Amino acid sequence: MISCHIKPILLSAAIITSRRSYLSSTTVAMSTSSSACSDSGKSALIFLHGLGDSPAGWSSLEYQLPSIRERLSEVHYVFPPAPTISLTINGGMKMPGWFDLYDWPIGISAKDDKAGKLAAVEQIEETVERLEKEMGIPPSRVVVGGFSQGGAVALLAAYHRRQGKVPFAGCVCLSGWLTLKDDLTVSEDVAKATPLFWGHGEWDDKVLFEQQSHGVERLRDIGVDVTDLSFSMGHESHPREIGAMAEFIEKVLFKET
Repeated sequence: MISCHIKPILLSAAIITSRRSYLSSTTVAMSTSSSACSDSGKSALIFLHGLGDSPAGWSSLEYQLPSIRERLSEVHYVFPPAPTISLTINGGMKMPGWFDLYDWPIGISAKDDKAGKLAAVEQIEETVERLEKEMGIPPSRVVVGGFSQGGAVALLAAYHRRQGKVPFAGCVCLSGWLTLKDDLTVSEDVAKATPLFWGHGEWDDKVLFEQQSHGVERLRDIGVDVTDLSFSMGHESHPREIGAMAEFIEKVLFKET
């Protein structure tokens, strides 16, 4: 059994401001983004934390990204919380997680918790719907991303489960992995409209580095425009990775201006 030392220690929590929303499937906490953002230019980043973490673990992105790319101060930031679930690899211990895990470390043959992953995607879909209904931000102006488990859910939400829906502006996967590979059916419209940024650590001993090349190859084969970068690190983040991520998000959200 492994303990919750697998919680990623990555980015320090930031002070809560009016732009941030911590959203669950039952709580709505929408607020107005930067005043510099016009109705036609509204956009959002939904970023999902990893196993054992909380929204605060990545909330400093709201400050880091605009410090790298100024236009990202116009973006509305949303950090949804994962539910607390029993984790098989932890002997049933409960902790924040988007879905169950049965294998450790997580290689390309890892077993999927399909029900848990689809439930996580449903929570993200509800968040997307509220962004459009309450803030006028359509899915085409939303980037969905995440770290580790959060990155796996982001990929699932952006590609597998986007059939017949408005594609997202982009997807970000940090140290995540492609799940439900046997169900990987992505429409041509989604593949063309939703580019992907995938960063991963070459020394990752939790979500193995092999996951990046495997997932990138599968997605490129179906027409997704993928920017993939690797870094000399483990299961964590890197300043150059965050810088490249900021550049990617700015490009997909403000490409016409």
